[in-house]
Amino acid sequence: MSRTQEEIETAIKLVLVEKIAPLLARHRGGAELVSFEAENGVATLRFLGTCVGCPMSTITLKSGVESEIIDAVPEVNEVHAEGVDEDAFEFIGEE
Repeated sequence: MSRTQEEIETAIKLVLVEKIAPLLARHRGGAELVSFEAENGVATLRFLGTCVGCPMSTITLKSGVESEIIDAVPEVNEVHAEGVDEDAFEFIGEE
């Protein structure tokens, strides 16, 4: 049985509260769910506090937040954040 849009959004919010918030709070930051598009599995977040405009926000998003959400919520394929330039993120050795 597949989950409803509401159930998926609730699961994402739970991950944000239980796993992501404590980590971001160490730096006086946070994140909230803006939307989830079930058609393509894309969750969009908004960073809060000191995470807004932080030069490390891309790394935080792709190396931490996205992996935690995808691991916990199988319906999510990608996570984006408003105002984060993901094109600027490259892994070492990536061309």
